Amino acid sequence: MDKRHSRQRIVVGLSGGVDSAVTAYLLRQQGHEVIGIFMKNWEGDDDSEFCSSNIDFVDAAAVADVIGIEIEHVNFAADYKDRVFAEFLREYQAGRTPNPDILCNAEIKFKAFLDHAMRLGAEKIATGHYARVRHNEAAGLHELLKGLDPAKDQSYFLHRLNQAQLSKTLFPLGELRKTEVRRMAEEIGLPNARKKDSTGICFIGERPFREFLNRYIAKAPGPIKNDRGRILGEHVGLSFYTLGQRSGLGIGGVKARGAELKAAQERGQRGVGEHAPWFVARKDLDSNTLWVVQGHDHAWLQSTKLIAQDCSWVAGAAPEPGAMAAKTRYRQLDAACELRQASAGGCELAFSEPQWAVTPGQSAVLYQGDVCLGGGVIASSNVQNQPTGRLLAA
Repeated sequence: MDKRHSRQRIVVGLSGGVDSAVTAYLLRQQGHEVIGIFMKNWEGDDDSEFCSSNIDFVDAAAVADVIGIEIEHVNFAADYKDRVFAEFLREYQAGRTPNPDILCNAEIKFKAFLDHAMRLGAEKIATGHYARVRHNEAAGLHELLKGLDPAKDQSYFLHRLNQAQLSKTLFPLGELRKTEVRRMAEEIGLPNARKKDSTGICFIGERPFREFLNRYIAKAPGPIKNDRGRILGEHVGLSFYTLGQRSGLGIGGVKARGAELKAAQERGQRGVGEHAPWFVARKDLDSNTLWVVQGHDHAWLQSTKLIAQDCSWVAGAAPEPGAMAAKTRYRQLDAACELRQASAGGCELAFSEPQWAVTPGQSAVLYQGDVCLGGGVIASSNVQNQPTGRLLAA
């Protein structure tokens, strides 16, 4: 048996879900010594209807029992609060829309958890992410690849992982489709085989998002205006909205006026009528104004360039400028683009086709084929004919 398949001590992050359960089972079947770790990352409202931490641990323990492995309950709540949640709040207070799952992967699951696993004598860690790691011997690098199931690929959330982290990480589900994982769980008789996938991070859970933010961010009402400066209503605070947002604006019954409809038609804008939906397009910090537009393809929702900051590159160095692809949000097909400049500090991307609702605080992640190169946090984009003022996307 070669070294890659020899028996190893592998610590698996058991979340209570079906993906991590099948991950542990597959590694156990390969003959590895598998230890399960349940990560407790939040200590606010464990017993509420919205946070399922206690239930998840019971499910994880039941899985460990069926598979025949040990499980340890480890509390990373203090690390999570300092490294992830504090940054999450700072970003929302600044009017941006952060992605805490990306920061959690970089700071908790593949740092605090990895460190803990190494203290247990582990040679590798494994998680239930749908992604792959490949060792490029010619380049002497570990590459992060997309998972083979395009509907479940999670490389976007893992783009901040570095060489040291990838060298110690296994993603057993990267070669599988979700349907296969569910089928396998049923055949094995795992107690959580039909458990619904988690749809959010624990500290928010299934509760209304605005209700959660109300605990930490003060409301600062201001005007809602359309692209012609007409006041349509009042927002509760810029932090509570994100670009491209359609629901929860409180202006669903507001109609476009005749002059506004005519102007939209002259711009060649499609799908705009008296009752066309409104979308958040801009957030002006100086005047505390929320700008909204009618029609999905409005010019204020389209960007052909963006600048990202705080970049992280999987190879350890920025890629050479040139043609590649990028995602500016998770649920998005790869978009052809040109990387014009890149460094650890930031990068600039120019897209072949306009990108919809490019959102400050979200991540722009670069790809060459199936290989994830890394990315950064979106700082701004080049929306044309926008209102004056200090905007969150410029």
